[in-house]
Amino acid sequence: MITVKATINSSIQKIWEFWTSPEHITKWSFASPDWHTPYAENDLREGGKFKSTMAAKDGSMSFDFGGEYTLVKQNESIEYIMADGRKVEISFNETPNGVEIIESFDPETENPEEMQRGGWQAILDNFKNYAEANYIQS
Repeated sequence: MITVKATINSSIQKIWEFWTSPEHITKWSFASPDWHTPYAENDLREGGKFKSTMAAKDGSMSFDFGGEYTLVKQNESIEYIMADGRKVEISFNETPNGVEIIESFDPETENPEEMQRGGWQAILDNFKNYAEANYIQS
């Protein structure tokens, strides 16, 4: 498995909301500024399915990313199987510095593992930036 991680300065409740709500997923789930996620749906439960469309902003390319949840523990962990059968495990751990997200996934065989790690890390970094920019402590 390939693992990426980030620590986000936000509450676990906000991180869970931003990670799982389609209206937030469309704001952060892409690897570079020339891409975006114009559509997302999420049935967040074991056996539930999710799908998001990732697209180049210039319209030259797009693809759907989706799968089915095999484990959902609110504010703790998510596991799913992607449409191509690869597994993903995500943990959300509260630490003194914020919430650490650790995401591990089975690599695909078309691209080098470093490229895959870089892409998934870039998306996780986008999430961190979005969550921290939109988190207002009460």
